Amino acid sequence: MPTIHLTTFIQAPPKRVFDLSRSIDLHKKSMAHTREEAVGGTRMGLINLDEFVTWKAKHLGKSRLLKSRISAMKGPDFFTDEMVEGDFRSMKHEHHFKAVENGTFMIDYMHYEMPYGFIGRLVDRFYLRNYLTRLLETRNSAIKKCAETEQWKQFIG
Repeated sequence: MPTIHLTTFIQAPPKRVFDLSRSIDLHKKSMAHTREEAVGGTRMGLINLDEFVTWKAKHLGKSRLLKSRISAMKGPDFFTDEMVEGDFRSMKHEHHFKAVENGTFMIDYMHYEMPYGFIGRLVDRFYLRNYLTRLLETRNSAIKKCAETEQWKQFIG
């Protein structure tokens, strides 16, 4: 099962970074280039344990739906979202937040499995892994920018 691991340093307290990472509104803003919108479940504000969200976005030239659930949470240390319905065979995204002297390390582990056997593994190896990594980096950059400025107040007040 492929895993993407990213670590992002953010000069802000863990609680702020944790909450911004759960913000449906900030997620939509960070993924505007894919026209991502929440179309079901928790559609705005902060998503919480056992809540669902269904995302609709254009990826790889096609409109796609992904329904995920927050399956684990211990604020402000971590939360996990898992795909319930979507194009992957499975997808689990762990979000960890570690306080350091001058901020927070935000650590992502995205585990996923492609359908379609050998063909799916080829698509992942030569395209999808890099595509997903760029999406996560774009999202993390938006969280960092927001957390390190006064913008955070519009998303978690």
